[in-house]
Amino acid sequence: MRLDGKNAVVTGAAQGIGRAVCERFAIEGANVIAVDLNEEEGIKTSEIIREKGGSCSFFKANIGDLSDVESAIDECENKFGDLNIIVNNAGIVRAAMVHKMKEADWDNVINVHLKGTWNGIHAASKRMIPQKAGRIINVTSGAGLRGTIGQINYSSAKMGIVGATKSAARELGRYGITVNCISPAAITPMTETIRTDERFEKTYLDRISLGRWGEAEEIAAGFLFLASDESSYVTGIVLRVDGGMGM
Repeated sequence: MRLDGKNAVVTGAAQGIGRAVCERFAIEGANVIAVDLNEEEGIKTSEIIREKGGSCSFFKANIGDLSDVESAIDECENKFGDLNIIVNNAGIVRAAMVHKMKEADWDNVINVHLKGTWNGIHAASKRMIPQKAGRIINVTSGAGLRGTIGQINYSSAKMGIVGATKSAARELGRYGITVNCISPAAITPMTETIRTDERFEKTYLDRISLGRWGEAEEIAAGFLFLASDESSYVTGIVLRVDGGMGM
């Protein structure tokens, strides 16, 4: 029960890593607001957790809209009390080569990943500063840290999240708020193409030292560490839970 009595907001909670993080947080005693635009799957996340005895409510929101993010945190405070943890995980992919990419696909990916992360940091920090405590956890990727072909929008947003994490960590440390980032490599709907398409499968798998993609539940353990008191002296880092892909 490492998060006993803590209150958390997790975005991108309808599937994959987001759902696994919600489940792990709830198992460890947290009250969770599961946030997503996908209402059907988001409700399913909350139902799965409650069936196991955990505390979770779904909240539909577009994390690219600051007012929606503020409302999600309001929901957390109204239901459970002070916000202790926010996980800015929601994301989309709109792949295309740079010369073929549509402006709308650039804008949408930047809005969800980078602006969505800023929205979460901004909204959460205003609540956490008076408390002089809090955990903010963002999500980058190998594509952001080294670049990738056909995803300049995604890579740009994910590297921007690293910069936002480090800047926020410097600003908010004086208030006892930690800001960290996780770089995962997991079996999720977002990685399905590069995991299963024969054009990419071997290339990407060869980069992983452990020789396999991680399960979402394994990635969630990294989020738990950064959300818990065990990481009280850790801020401004990128924790690579990627089986050695980042080496």
